[in-house]
Amino acid sequence: MKDEGAVFGLRPVIEAIEAGKTVDKLFVQKGLQGEIFYELRKLITEHEIPVSYVPLEKLNRLTGKNHQGVYAFISPIEFDKIENVLPQIFEQGKTPFILILDRVSDVRNFGAIARTAECVGVDAIIVPFKGSASINADAIKTSTGALYNIPVCREESLRKTIDYLQASGIAIMSASEKASDFLYEVDFAVPCAIVMGSEEDGVSDSILKISDNMIKLPMIGQTASLNVSVACGAVLYEAVRQRMAAKL
Repeated sequence: MKDEGAVFGLRPVIEAIEAGKTVDKLFVQKGLQGEIFYELRKLITEHEIPVSYVPLEKLNRLTGKNHQGVYAFISPIEFDKIENVLPQIFEQGKTPFILILDRVSDVRNFGAIARTAECVGVDAIIVPFKGSASINADAIKTSTGALYNIPVCREESLRKTIDYLQASGIAIMSASEKASDFLYEVDFAVPCAIVMGSEEDGVSDSILKISDNMIKLPMIGQTASLNVSVACGAVLYEAVRQRMAAKL
């Protein structure tokens, strides 16, 4: 049984995974048991599928049909791994330009950010397994198809991913109102990854602590903050201005 962009029911979800469909999010009823579920659980582990165990009421809100305790959102894109993408960027002779979205959860914000990122030549977008926006039809539409043209890397641990990037010579630039430096005062012409945080509380403190630079936008008016997609656009275009000046 299928809704648009979704599959539910134990056997249909198993068949979708075995057919190579990319599961964006998987909701499973708490306490679910049985032989078929154990078959699904094995596939969840093998394919590293992000799963949330939820009350029955959550699943009933997703569909009024017989979901059998399982509901999967199917992604319209394939996810990459940064360990595979980054070497390709270096091999192409590029100076890496990467965007990390730390728990940006609004689908339209995500789509708008992806559109800008692809327009300015970002090499890859990195998102966490949990807490990020679903990459669904709305995200694709808001991105005007840009999500088909830029690698999206879904990583289990952003902290470990950042450790890998830094070990590879990538500077981590985190946007935060806690920063002392304006974005115009840092060098984006180096291999870098820009981190934008969630709509509610910004970049995680654990990521801020290990960032190479913390940057902020000047805020002159009385409004306390910008929409994350607008802020991201401002940061990306300052980065691309510097990189164009350096002829990267």
